[in-house]
This record gives sequence, C-alpha cells and structure tokens, in this order.
Amino acid sequence: MTGKGSRSRFALPELGKKTGRRPARVADSIKNEIAMLLLRKVKDPRLYNVTITAVEITSDLRLARVKFSCFGQDPEKVGDGLASARGFMRSHLARELGLRYVPDLEFVYDVSLERQAEMDKLFREIAEKDDQAS
Repeated sequence: MTGKGSRSRFALPELGKKTGRRPARVADSIKNEIAMLLLRKVKDPRLYNVTITAVEITSDLRLARVKFSCFGQDPEKVGDGLASARGFMRSHLARELGLRYVPDLEFVYDVSLERQAEMDKLFREIAEKDDQAS
C-alpha cells in the first residue's frame, strides 16, 4: 500500500532528477568542438554539410549522444563516416576539454528537422486550400 507521502517501491531514483550544470556545459563544449572539427579538420567527403544539432550526455559524463542532421545525403553513410572519425574526435576532445574521462561518442541521426519541414509543408498546403476556398 502506498499512502499519501509514502514512496512506491517501484519508483525510479533517476526519474525526474535534474542534471547539474556541469553535464550541460560539457555537452555544449562537445557540440562546439565537434562542429569545429567537422568544418576545419575532418577531410572525409561523407561528412560535408553535416550539422551537429544537439549533444546529450549522461550525468557521469561517460556517454555522449551526438545528434546530427544532413541535407541531401544518406544518413547511414554520414553515420558511418562519423563512426570512423570517432577516435580522432575523442582524442581531440581529450586535448581540448581536459576531462578525466572523455565520453564515448554515440552518433544518432536527428529526424526532428525533417519532421519540422514536413509539418511546414502541411501547414502551407492547408493555408493554400483555405485561400482557394475563400
């Protein structure tokens, strides 16, 4: 039985817990460094026109999920290119950020920009139909 004010035995301790400012700062630094690497140092043609949209990092700073978008390119090929440059990026992050442990990088294609473009297209079509009906 759980009464008012008592804890459920199924409560997850990490659920709803706010992360501190440090993981957010480290994630922002990782995002900026990887974006600069892609612009200036990475020569892989699969990684041209790739945008880093977000970086999410665990509270223990061991894993960073790097979200990317790429227009006009196959996301799988871009993901393969990013995976092949992972070691180079981690060594650069180790030099630049001065962390005790450099987080492992996991690259994930960010579909939110595509979804936003689809929604914009739908809204434009609805607006055009409304204009024609008036």
